[in-house]
Amino acid sequence: MPINELRSITIFAKIAELGSLRKAAEAQNMTPQAASQALAQLEQHLGVRLFHRTTRSVALTDAGRQLLDASMPAVATLQQALAMTRRTTEEIAGPLRIVGPRSVFARVFWPLLDEFCRLYPDVQPDVELDDRIGNWVEDRVDVGFRIGVSPAEGVIARKLFPLQLIICAAPAYIARHGAPDCVDALAAYPCSAFRSPATGRVIPWRIKTEKRFEEHQIEPSLCVNDEELETQAVLAGHVMGQLTAVAAASHIRAGRLVPLLTQHVDEQVGTFIYYGSRAAQPARARAFIDLAVKRLAGNSEWVLTAEELRAAEAKGRKAAG
Repeated sequence: MPINELRSITIFAKIAELGSLRKAAEAQNMTPQAASQALAQLEQHLGVRLFHRTTRSVALTDAGRQLLDASMPAVATLQQALAMTRRTTEEIAGPLRIVGPRSVFARVFWPLLDEFCRLYPDVQPDVELDDRIGNWVEDRVDVGFRIGVSPAEGVIARKLFPLQLIICAAPAYIARHGAPDCVDALAAYPCSAFRSPATGRVIPWRIKTEKRFEEHQIEPSLCVNDEELETQAVLAGHVMGQLTAVAAASHIRAGRLVPLLTQHVDEQVGTFIYYGSRAAQPARARAFIDLAVKRLAGNSEWVLTAEELRAAEAKGRKAAG
């Protein structure tokens, strides 16, 4: 039978320390039979007897004393290393690697990061917001966020909230240009489009229909690769845009933007947090995940109900005349 030398030497050292095979077995969370077998395997492997054993006590032989003196420094070093790793795993301190998309997510992420840093000042977050989808292993990520289901295999993905795409315009825009009554009428209105920072591709508007979601190509009067810039252009009345609820919700609720064609709001895509197995994570990663889920899962700040959207559209259209 193959011998586990590290396990056998560890139980040997514990027997020598406690002077009892039974007590050593208890200290190592194993049965006396398993401890006795490990010791017997070690003695057989070395070809020497390590203890003089009676029914009541054990005592080191000369060979056992020699092995103990030679092995104890290494065993002590190993035990210290294990204890240090265990403490590091359980302490909410140390580096924490976090990645996520820059577009859309930055304004959601900052309040979360701010609160986490206040709660756990001994953690050193290392944050990278980038619309590029990186490699989980190569980037040595502890926690990630993505728009859409996580592309990485072997990780856990949990949905936080749907990402609504809302066609909207400023009241001044509607007063000047009017507002479309159907999707086919959009071509007659100055609109904005978003160019993906990751691919350089102009993203079509996503439209919800009765049975499915469709991509609607826009001839843009303005094209940008930054959501904040696009939001400001829509707020200023230069264009009508399809914005995420993350960018538009607060402006719609305050009356600064009017949602249009709200029956076509797309919310098929979601915002997800993803991570490896919780069982193998340090406490700092678990604490961040728990806080993110608590603050973001189902958060109505970033999502408008169908009733809110319909009411805001009716009010906005009426006010604009």
